[in-house]
Amino acid sequence: MYGKVYLVGAGPGDPKLITLKGLECIQQADVIAYDRLVNQKLLTYAKPNAEMIYCGKEPGRHHFIQEEIHHLLVEKAKQGKMVTRLKGGDPFVFGRGAEEASVLREANIAYEVVPGITAGIAAPAYAGISVTHREYASSFAIITGHGRDEKGQDTVQWDKVATGIDTLAFYMGIGNLRYIANQLMKHGRSSDTAVAIIEKGTTAEQRTILSTLENIAEEAVLQNIKNPALILVGQVANLHETLAWIEEEQHVSH
Repeated sequence: MYGKVYLVGAGPGDPKLITLKGLECIQQADVIAYDRLVNQKLLTYAKPNAEMIYCGKEPGRHHFIQEEIHHLLVEKAKQGKMVTRLKGGDPFVFGRGAEEASVLREANIAYEVVPGITAGIAAPAYAGISVTHREYASSFAIITGHGRDEKGQDTVQWDKVATGIDTLAFYMGIGNLRYIANQLMKHGRSSDTAVAIIEKGTTAEQRTILSTLENIAEEAVLQNIKNPALILVGQVANLHETLAWIEEEQHVSH
């Protein structure tokens, strides 16, 4: 009798932002295969005898390649085990969850997808930024930010994205920030558009910088911004100045 695999979103960083169902999957799992951006505190909810397997892929250093992860999920489920595949954010938002689901389907292994809160919504919320707003933004897009044109990896339709959507959230884009800003300006986005970068969103180390599209790349270097960080482009970014509740709390607690 085959086991079952749960593709679980662990949320954006704060361990309390996991769903109840996601927490149950951690508590009941025989095997937990977890990613780099998963908060380690979540692993303390596992059964004492649960097998923990780190599947983290750091930029430039792929600890576990994707095919190995596929093989692992299939093999453990074939042993009759309940497997929780724990991913940062949401498994279907830049999480390769659909690839893993396809492999499981081909192997006739039962699986469930347990959505998680994605950073594109949660990190701005913790920075006091509402990605949609009745006065400023009626559309919102989540975009992969690491595609480099010179490597033929840039699949973003910049001409449509730049002016067609009010709020843009770029994931994994810090190393590509100058290119992103230049592409948006080149395709019609105003150079004085507000941009926020939220580093380590929803965690105790969260910090946010605010600038304009024209100056954000320079400011990020000056402020030594590091991954993981989310780039948020749009007028709503200015809300950070008045609604930034979590960072105010942190200053009070210090």
